Amino acid sequence: MMFTKRLHEPISKGKVTCTIRIWQSPHAKVGGRYRLGQGYVEVTKMRRIEISDITPELARRSGFAGVVDLLKVAKHGPGENVYLIDFRYRRD
Repeated sequence: MMFTKRLHEPISKGKVTCTIRIWQSPHAKVGGRYRLGQGYVEVTKMRRIEISDITPELARRSGFAGVVDLLKVAKHGPGENVYLIDFRYRRD
């Protein structure tokens, strides 16, 4: 799982603890560890949601200014399934 460069610092400081992804099928799994900087993010929860569930507050929790900003980054390819992924950052 990759993150836009501007989110690396807020994630490593624990300010961003979730992400929204729009995929055809999941590309991450609960318990999975994904390298980020000097540590990794560990997925603690993942669930499908509807695009209408993405609120401005959820967009901000994900590190974006708003829903439109988030949606510009969240979609990866032709996917239509929306996933809310909670994670924690761990240092090596």
